[in-house]
Amino acid sequence: MANDNNNDIMDKIVSLCKRRGFIFPSSEIYGGLSSSWDYGPLGSELKRNIKNFWWDSMTNRRDDIEGIDASIFMHPGVWVTSGHVSEFNDPMVDCKTCKARFRADKLEEARCPMKPSKSPLTCGGELTEPRQFNLMFRTHLGPVPDDNSIVYLRPETAQGIYVNFLNVKNSSRQKIPFGIAQIGKAFRNEITPGNFIFRMREFEQMEMQYFVHPDEDARWFEYWREQRWEWYRQLGLNMNKLRWHEHGPKELAHYAKAAFDIEYEFPFGWQELEGVHNRSDFDLKRHMEATNKDMRYFDERFAEKFIPFIIETSAGTDRTLLTVLVDGYDEMEIKGEKRVFMRFSPKIAPIKAAVFPLVKKDGMPEFALNVYKELGKRFKVFYDESGAVGRRYARMDEAGTPFCVTIDGQTIEDETMTVRDRDTMEQIRMKMPRIIDFLTEKVN
Repeated sequence: MANDNNNDIMDKIVSLCKRRGFIFPSSEIYGGLSSSWDYGPLGSELKRNIKNFWWDSMTNRRDDIEGIDASIFMHPGVWVTSGHVSEFNDPMVDCKTCKARFRADKLEEARCPMKPSKSPLTCGGELTEPRQFNLMFRTHLGPVPDDNSIVYLRPETAQGIYVNFLNVKNSSRQKIPFGIAQIGKAFRNEITPGNFIFRMREFEQMEMQYFVHPDEDARWFEYWREQRWEWYRQLGLNMNKLRWHEHGPKELAHYAKAAFDIEYEFPFGWQELEGVHNRSDFDLKRHMEATNKDMRYFDERFAEKFIPFIIETSAGTDRTLLTVLVDGYDEMEIKGEKRVFMRFSPKIAPIKAAVFPLVKKDGMPEFALNVYKELGKRFKVFYDESGAVGRRYARMDEAGTPFCVTIDGQTIEDETMTVRDRDTMEQIRMKMPRIIDFLTEKVN
């Protein structure tokens, strides 16, 4: 696909997100803030549904994973021990011509602000020598800002899991292998955020750390690769647009024994969607050495104490949401008019069903409102009686609503209603109990 077409698709998605209330530019009435975004009514609902779907698969449906919600502020020693203070850096260069800053290792992907069709390598600008830039946001805790009050906004949620390993193990009485899951905000002072919500300075992570015996790490690593791949299939993504990328020796992080990324083919190219990493015993060992807290685990099967290896699955909530938007975006021409469809899976669609009276007379609105209230006890639904029914369908298609329930003249006679499928456009007549069962089956 041509670059112009790819840019056009992203522009259309960004425009749709603002128009329909998925995502707004942050602080827009003040001119906005670079790479900061606010989730609107549909976007916040979609995001919550994605998080619930992840949380349900990781914790509610499993006996071997516990959930936590760790503090964003942590003891600064945590980040010294983890290596973030000294090693969480990106190489940065400045352009002396346009004064823009770029990641030195991503220059081919970057765009010159003065010549958007060219990269900083080909625009003719003069670049400085690379220098290291630490990505952590630093602030002060308490009324007096000095060296003793320095704290950091966490750049990842994983460390909050590691420092709670003993607390969770002892309170939950879990036995290895077991995992700890968390969804939460993280902050990175990215040099070049961009591509809408793909890379932001404030973002949300969905991470799970699975603690295993060192002799069983390879088996569990493959197990979690399979589980995470299957999760995206259940999310409803086009699996032909997903692939695995194995980290080579030069790509592996300092803590990793092995690492694979699930990549998605975005309009701007193949990019990481989720990482599955074998972190070995690096994290628990470092924290044990720094605090003198015994992180070892006694396993009766092996009759020994050992520091568990960790298999990590790490996904970005915002990045997953962008993937859902890109993957679901579709255009069709119907009766000479171009229509937009957001083909979200019913599992995560912000609105599960819309309820329409065909016309505003003959008792149809009253019947439709009763249907809306009844369905609203179980699902997120929307009521609309404004305009021609075809226009109402189009609005719901654009919002990603998978089903529309229409009350017409026959409904008043026999209480059957038409249920229209967004993707097939088929309409089937059902009574209320069957509609509830139908939506329950589709949503779950």
